[in-house]
Amino acid sequence: MDVTKPPLPRTGAEIGSDSLHVELDTDRKIRVRNKLYYRVNHWPIWIFVFFIAPGPLTFDLFERGFDSRLLTWLGIVLAGTGIAGLFGKLPGCEPAPYIIRFTEDRPNPLYRRICYTTAWGEVVAFAVLNAGGLLYAIITGEWRLKQMYEWFYFPIAGTLWVLGALGKLPRVKKSTAGEGHERRYFYGSVWAVTIAQPVLWFMWKALPRSTGFDILKLVVFVGVLAFVGNMARLGLLPRTRPIVPGELAVSD
Repeated sequence: MDVTKPPLPRTGAEIGSDSLHVELDTDRKIRVRNKLYYRVNHWPIWIFVFFIAPGPLTFDLFERGFDSRLLTWLGIVLAGTGIAGLFGKLPGCEPAPYIIRFTEDRPNPLYRRICYTTAWGEVVAFAVLNAGGLLYAIITGEWRLKQMYEWFYFPIAGTLWVLGALGKLPRVKKSTAGEGHERRYFYGSVWAVTIAQPVLWFMWKALPRSTGFDILKLVVFVGVLAFVGNMARLGLLPRTRPIVPGELAVSD
């Protein structure tokens, strides 16, 4: 009797992904619980996310350092995120993973939607304002970044927060069905901004303030965003690979 081997799972190229690296959902090891150190290690992430949410206050932190307002806000954030994490209401701090398969259709809990919505607003607002501040300085010769944070941070971040509340952003929709792709958009954006921001901050401290150097800062800042973003698009950074259903290739 002629026995044939079962068909192998399709590769990313066969599935039609535009990414170099694709993970099959069925190949991922299922974790039934989160270890304590894993849960604790996620807490500082959300401390940082909510601590920098008031953008103008964060600008003051980098300009002048801590003051009573920042210490008070930090205390509120520590208490709020600590209680939420203790009860498993922060992403990554749950006793067990909420999402087992990244392609399954499950309700997206409110706490996940709030956390990722908050982060989206910051990622976009900080990148746009820093690039805009440099562009304004290049055109006018005047540095108005502090005023731009005061005037435009909350309109920009607030717009993203409204979109998140309406479920119009990756990872904050009512269902987790698209998590396998949506998480790569989120982490790709976070990687790009969190790498570009320190580079820009270093240049801001190290280089003189002149039109020529402002042009250099803007080119490097945008260049880092584009380079890291492309790496994420190709799935070359942690948590940026598309996760697709483990399908079998069937010949006609």
